[in-house]
Amino acid sequence: MKDVRFKDLGTIEYKNAWNYQEARFDQVMQGKLSKNPHPSYLLFCEHPHVFTLGKSGDEHNFLIHEDFLKKINATYYQTNRGGDITYHGPGQLVGYPILDLEVFNVALKDYIFKLEEAIIKTIADYGIEGHHYKGATGVWLDVDIPEKTRKICAIGVKASRFVTMHGFALNVNTNLNYFTYINPCGFTDKGVTSMEKELGRTVDFDEVKEKAKKYLIEVFGMKLVE
Repeated sequence: MKDVRFKDLGTIEYKNAWNYQEARFDQVMQGKLSKNPHPSYLLFCEHPHVFTLGKSGDEHNFLIHEDFLKKINATYYQTNRGGDITYHGPGQLVGYPILDLEVFNVALKDYIFKLEEAIIKTIADYGIEGHHYKGATGVWLDVDIPEKTRKICAIGVKASRFVTMHGFALNVNTNLNYFTYINPCGFTDKGVTSMEKELGRTVDFDEVKEKAKKYLIEVFGMKLVE
């Protein structure tokens, strides 16, 4: 078991969380490069309404003008993660693992697979059957029925010298209307859903957090420390 420092940042502005991630990322990287023992981190949080575009994303997938952002009480950032555009907001569980993958003996492709697997296990506890989707990251439902395929969890990461940052965003009780302002993750033919929508009820957010922690521990073989 590898020790990972866990911190729940609660509801935090996206840029503040990004700055916090960068500081932890630099700490892990400095420890790695100096060959000193260095901790890994797992951060959980929620963000106020925000749209973020990955470094290789297409701005045309952002379907509204900046003036409209104020009307919907949202912000917009171009980030250094992979992937295209996505939305973060209240009722969405965001996880930022800052891990040295060499310590965990995991390749980047396998890392993303394991993140997806932890979320698949989390939503399975609620009777929701999630899947990996060939050619795309994240957790998807009904992947064998193209006209019904929809995403419940987005994943976008950055890795440098096998140290990761950014991570996953699981729609729990998320306001899905905000996804209509973008082509989520660049897709124009795939829907977005939430646990609340699939179950027809509001889900205990804190319970989902605990389940996600449990399965991240299980999948990665980590031990969370405060």
